Amino acid sequence: MTDNAPPDLRGPDTETAGPGRPPTFTSWLRERSDEELAALLSVRPDLGRPVPDGIGALATRATNRNTVLRALEGLDAFTLQVLEAVVALGDDRMSEPVGVTAAELTAALAPGGDDGEDAAGREAVAAALDGLQRSALVWPDRDRLRPVQVLRDLLPAPARLGPPARVLLAALPHGRLKRLAGDLAPGASASGPVEALARLLSDPARLDALLARVGDQAHRLLDGMAWGPPHGTVADARRDVGVADAGSPVEELLARALLLPSGDDTLTLPREVGVRLRSGALFREVAAAPPGFAGTAHDADGVTRFAAGQAFTVLRAVEELLESWSEEPGAVLRNGGLGVRDLRRAARTMETDDTTAALLVEVAHAAGLLGTDDRVEGEWLPTREYDLWRESPPERRWLRLAQAWLDTDRVPALSGSRDSGGRVRNVLGPGLARPAAPQARRDVLAELATAEPGFSPAAESLSARLSWRRPRRRSPVYTELVQTALTEAAALGFTGRGALAGYLRPLLEGDPEAAAAQLAGHLPRPLDHVLVQGDLTAVAPGPLVAELARELALIADVESTGGATVYRFTEDSVRRGLDAGRGIADILTLLERHSRTPLPQALRYLVSDVGRRHGRLRAGSASSYLRCDEPALLDEVMGDRRTEMLGLVRLAPTVVAAGVSQAALVDGLRRLGHHPVAEGGDGAMRLSRPEARRAEPVEVPPDPPSVAPTAERVRETVRAVRAGDAAATVARRSVPLPEDGPPGSRAGAVLEVLSRAAADGRRLWIGYTDTDGRQGGRIIGPSSVDGGFVTAHDETRGAVQRFAIHRITAVAELEEDDRSGTP
Repeated sequence: MTDNAPPDLRGPDTETAGPGRPPTFTSWLRERSDEELAALLSVRPDLGRPVPDGIGALATRATNRNTVLRALEGLDAFTLQVLEAVVALGDDRMSEPVGVTAAELTAALAPGGDDGEDAAGREAVAAALDGLQRSALVWPDRDRLRPVQVLRDLLPAPARLGPPARVLLAALPHGRLKRLAGDLAPGASASGPVEALARLLSDPARLDALLARVGDQAHRLLDGMAWGPPHGTVADARRDVGVADAGSPVEELLARALLLPSGDDTLTLPREVGVRLRSGALFREVAAAPPGFAGTAHDADGVTRFAAGQAFTVLRAVEELLESWSEEPGAVLRNGGLGVRDLRRAARTMETDDTTAALLVEVAHAAGLLGTDDRVEGEWLPTREYDLWRESPPERRWLRLAQAWLDTDRVPALSGSRDSGGRVRNVLGPGLARPAAPQARRDVLAELATAEPGFSPAAESLSARLSWRRPRRRSPVYTELVQTALTEAAALGFTGRGALAGYLRPLLEGDPEAAAAQLAGHLPRPLDHVLVQGDLTAVAPGPLVAELARELALIADVESTGGATVYRFTEDSVRRGLDAGRGIADILTLLERHSRTPLPQALRYLVSDVGRRHGRLRAGSASSYLRCDEPALLDEVMGDRRTEMLGLVRLAPTVVAAGVSQAALVDGLRRLGHHPVAEGGDGAMRLSRPEARRAEPVEVPPDPPSVAPTAERVRETVRAVRAGDAAATVARRSVPLPEDGPPGSRAGAVLEVLSRAAADGRRLWIGYTDTDGRQGGRIIGPSSVDGGFVTAHDETRGAVQRFAIHRITAVAELEEDDRSGTP
């Protein structure tokens, strides 16, 4: 926030402290080192998106309700208890001094026990407080700790305690307050009855004296409310009762302000009374560590090999699907999704079930490998990115899919279900997005990473640890997302036998290079050879290099996949290669070069026979025609009764006209066992592989708020925040600019000031309105002024910029330049 922000935008947490003024959240944040600010932006990445204009803007954003709620979701159960203790005991509405000390927090969270337990408790509380300060949820005010003020609303009943006594007393009628003060605090100071009574209830000795004066039934009533909830229902809660005329346990408590009305029929236990009744402990149970793991231990290397095998299966399935859709793409539904029929066809292509097929299709789309064309009736096609992806090493290809799954907010498991309107949710269609999905996946994987390598936690054990790790995320939706994440992680190769794969640990720690290196050691390396067999098949004992795989897929059909891929050679497959421009010698040479076994004679005969017959008939466009240098072959075609549907008419011994299109003619004759090829207007055969159809690249969405930025990006953000804060707080002397005068007089004055600064090498402060309409201050070092623009080094952005003169709203000289003697 800049220093010219409206006063109503400056809350008590975001005011800047000055000489003689108490410290504020903003002043504390401004005193943090660059390393501490970087830690804050790493823990709470949403604070740096977009980059704040300065420390004031950062403080405002850090205390914003939504950003604090997001930060609360990342706290574990113990840290959340520590924060609730700070909110409960450090509320600025309680009596002086404001805030709570670390010793008071330790006593409230780890009371009793032996010396070893006390030391462990102090260390645990200190570690939690350090994390809360690093997240800017708690800040020190001199020697005491205070929560950011918005937590007062987000945690209205911390530790199941009621509001402070001052809040409840301030809502009472003045007459009632005077009577309470007269009975309980006679001779109250000039501060008024509310303050006198609040101080009374915050004094342990005087509060114990009040508690000692009530009967056993009243004590039992208080004990029942001590651990929460702190509210009770009673008729006529606002009755005016004095100590002398109290006739029931409830009235005894009302007369001594041990219970105070918070509604017409609601009584509330003041926070100070509740804390005292708990004998110094804020929680009945405090768990400083998560529950232990229960499950099954496996060999860590075996788990990684198992997961890597699944990762390799995923790569093959995705490649087979996208290659298939290059020729026969899936149709785009009216709602933008993929139909059930196309999904089942994709499942058959990938040799998997519909659920896994939906997952792989969605992941391929999230990775930018699958998109739609721009036709009216669209089709799902591989993108140009797919061609680059296919040429990458296997481990890089898998990492791209893995990162896409981690970041996407779409949940493929929801496909096939119905929305609130009764409409079926389709794969790649609307209705599958769940904003909490990326965080749920990361939570699951991060928790699995805390187990020993190879350890597979039981479902109940993992659920209990996640409940401790992220208590504020517990909900039926989150539980469902966790279960889905476990299933999808196993299907994609993140886990094996229920345990985390070894190569996932460096990936979760932000080191994809190490993850790729580990995964590469467990993936089969591409082979450059096959085993051609006498039954017209070729066996690839592993994945093939890209060039060989493409050529083999052109001249043979995939018969089965698995640990090895079996290709079968048929007339149709060999003709497909010949249609793509491969000759008989090309096909045989390719197989001889890459086969570890001799080529069987049957395969040579097949290739030679199909090649000999290939192209003897040639189809052209008349509407169309058929010509052949061998009249006997045309006699055979004309004599076949099955060609009547083609409308053939003999024009010459070597030419036949047809009543169907060239494509229909070629297709019809091929179904009858002939091998025609198309030719162009110049009579040359048109032999080419079908053009690979591609969709436009898919726009990659920005990182979700939960994804931590890189260290370099964090450093740049800190630098920009510091520079923006300097622009907002630097001492400066305004340069008067004419408000009235001839047109252009103001711009002329700005030009003159900027030109002098450029000539003298001085820096200036300018108020500037950017193209988005946002106003802010910049510190610039002008270098040249021309054409209505000033070229200057912008210290706020750390780069040379061009500023439009008409967007400059104010100019000021920096006083520090004068003091330092800068020319």
